[in-house]
Amino acid sequence: MTTVAQSYPGIYIQDLLSNTYTITAAPTSITVFIGYTHPLKTTNPGKAVELFSFTDYEREFGGFFTSTAFDKGKDKFASIACAVNQFFLNGGSDAFVIGLSSKALASVDPPCTVITDANKTIRIKFIGREPTDKIPIMVSITNVQSIHKNNDTADITITYGNQIETYPKVNLDSTDKQNYIVNRIGSETNPISALVMLPNDQTYSKFIGTQGPQSLSVYPPDSTEIFSQDDFISALQQDSELDKLPIFNLLVLPGVASNSGNSILSEALAFCERKQAFLIMDPPFADIANGQLPGSTKRQGKGGRERGEMTPDSCSLASSSIYYDKVNPNSDAPNPIPQSTNGALYFPYVKSIDPVTGQSSIANDPATGLPIPFTLPPSGTVAGIYASTDRNRGVWKAPAGLETITTNVTGVRDDGRLTDSQQGVLNLAGINCLRTFPGVGTVVYGARTLVGYDQPTETPFQQWKYVPVRRMALFIEQTLYRNLGWVVFEPNDEPLWAAIRLSISNFMLSLFNQGALQGSTPSQAFQVKCDSSTTTSDDQNNGIVNIIVAFAPLTPAEFIIIKIKQLAGQVQS
Repeated sequence: MTTVAQSYPGIYIQDLLSNTYTITAAPTSITVFIGYTHPLKTTNPGKAVELFSFTDYEREFGGFFTSTAFDKGKDKFASIACAVNQFFLNGGSDAFVIGLSSKALASVDPPCTVITDANKTIRIKFIGREPTDKIPIMVSITNVQSIHKNNDTADITITYGNQIETYPKVNLDSTDKQNYIVNRIGSETNPISALVMLPNDQTYSKFIGTQGPQSLSVYPPDSTEIFSQDDFISALQQDSELDKLPIFNLLVLPGVASNSGNSILSEALAFCERKQAFLIMDPPFADIANGQLPGSTKRQGKGGRERGEMTPDSCSLASSSIYYDKVNPNSDAPNPIPQSTNGALYFPYVKSIDPVTGQSSIANDPATGLPIPFTLPPSGTVAGIYASTDRNRGVWKAPAGLETITTNVTGVRDDGRLTDSQQGVLNLAGINCLRTFPGVGTVVYGARTLVGYDQPTETPFQQWKYVPVRRMALFIEQTLYRNLGWVVFEPNDEPLWAAIRLSISNFMLSLFNQGALQGSTPSQAFQVKCDSSTTTSDDQNNGIVNIIVAFAPLTPAEFIIIKIKQLAGQVQS
C-alpha cells in the first residue's frame, strides 16, 4: 500500500491491495501414455508430445499398425495407438504421449522395391509403416500406356488393410507438374508414405507403391525381443521429459502388467506418488489367455497353500494368479502386484474391432478352430471413462456404474466374463471389473484402489480404499500446490495466515456448493487451519508455514441393500 501525499483539504482516494487470492481448480484428467509407437515415425523418442485428438497422434506417431514382431511381447505391452484412440473415443480430451523406440528394430531395413523405365530407376523405401508389419501393403500398377519415348503412364492402387487409395495416370516425367509420380501421389492425404529416391540422389518424402501386387513384409529374427524394461523406466526417472511436465493426472502403460513388468509398475507407482498422479493398471494378458482357473491350475505357495485356491463359490474365475498375487503381496509370487494408494487395477481385456483390418477377429485358434477376438487392455478405455466422468460429474464421482458405457467395445473377453459372485471375490480383493450387461453394454463396474481390498482388521490405507476419494485428495493437493506460490517470501505472521485461511476456505466452499463433500454445513464438510497453533515461533524463525486442510470426502455407494417387509393380516375393505 502506498501513502497518498496530502496537500489540500479534501477527500483522497486510495486503492488497497486485497488479501484474498483466487484459487483456480487444477485439471483432473490430463493423461500420459508411455509405450512403443511406430518405430519409423517416432522421431523424438522419450519426448512428451501433447495431443488433443487421435488425429494429432496420427500426425506425430504414424497411427495404427500391426506387426508380427510386436506379437512376441503381447503379454508385456500392447498397442499404444489403440489405447490412445480408446481414450479419446471414451471422453478423453488432453493427453501426452511418450513414444518409445525399440532398439531391436532399428537395424531392420524397411521394405524396398524398384520402378524403372528406359532411362530411369526409382528406388522406393516405405517409411510410413513398421517394417515388420504383418498386414502387407498391396500395390497394383495397371493400365500402363506409352505416351512417348522413355515415358509411360499407369494407374496405381495401394491397399493396406481396409484402406484403399487409387491414383490414375501417374508418370515418371518430372516436367509434368500435374501427373509426375512425386508430385501427384505426394499431394494426397495418405497413410502410406515412402522415400522416393531419384537417379540424381535427391530424396523426397512422398507416397508411392511398387510394381505388381505383392507382400512387402520383412521379419526380424525369431530371437528378436522388442520389450525392454529399461525403455519404460528411463521415462520415469527424475529430470525426464515426463518429470518436467508441470502437471498430469493419470498414467497409462498399455498392456504392461504384473507378470512381466513388476519393476516398471513399482517405478510408475512411486513416480505417481511423487507427482500426485494416479496409475491405471492392466491385468496380465497371459493369465487370462491361458484360462488359469481357480481349482484347476494349482501352484504351491508359502505355508503349503495351493495357489489358485479362493472360495468354493469362485471356482470359475478367469484367472487365479491375478487374485492370489493381489491379496498376497508378500507371497512367493514371481511378480507380485505392487501396493499403492495411487493406482487401480482393471480386469479383463475387452473385445473391439481391429482398426487396421476392420475385423472383430484376427485369426482362428488352432486348438479350438474358433475365431480369436481382437482384444485390447482396458486401461485406455478406462482412462477415457475417468475423463468423461470428471467432466460430467466431477472428480469426486466414482468412474464406474451403469452410466459409464464404453465406446468401441463389443464386450469383454469370453474368459473374462464373470457372474456376480465371481466379481464379488475380485472386488473384495481390490480388483475392478468391467462387465457386459444386456441392454446396457460394457461398463466399468468397480472403483477400488490397489489397497482397497477388504481385511479382517483396519489397515493404514483404509481411508484410501476408493478411487474417487484418493483422486479427490490428489486434486486438492495439486490445486493448492499450484495456487499458493504467492505465499513464498511473505511476512510469516497473522495477516499472512488469515489470507491463506480465507483463500483456501473460499475454494473448499466452492467444492461444498458443488456437492463434492459430505456434510450438511461447510463446518461439517471441511476445516482449514493456519494460525499460531499450526505454526509455532520456531517455525516462524525457520520460515515455515504449516497449513492443515481437512475434508469429508464422498464415499461411493458400493453396496445397495434393500429390505422388503410384507405386511400380514391386513383387513380388506
